[in-house]
Amino acid sequence: MKNKILFVISLLFGLMMLNSGISKFTNHMPAIEMPEAATNLIGAMIASGWLFALVGIVEIIGGLLIAIPKYRAFGAIVILPITIGIFLFNIFLAPANTIISIVLLLINLWVLWENRSKYRPIFN
Repeated sequence: MKNKILFVISLLFGLMMLNSGISKFTNHMPAIEMPEAATNLIGAMIASGWLFALVGIVEIIGGLLIAIPKYRAFGAIVILPITIGIFLFNIFLAPANTIISIVLLLINLWVLWENRSKYRPIFN
């Protein structure tokens, strides 16, 4: 039962990340209202010419990997910096959206925990 729940949550999490990454290139999702500091940071990332695109590419790749059970452990590592960034962004710049960022981070950490045996060779 736990494996089925993990599969569904990982699939939804992966699709959410995939959608967010694609949105960075297509702008198909409406922008939410954010405080000025958060808007300025997003604007600076876009103005850099590459940083916003890099985040989008990592979200697409990580979302695809975490949604596929065979590659879930690797996807959880790939997407971890993004979920930490989302969490910190919301904690410091857009506190109204903190709950969803906590949920995303907890899902990512749960997937990492459930795949911890696959990471052991890295640390041996």
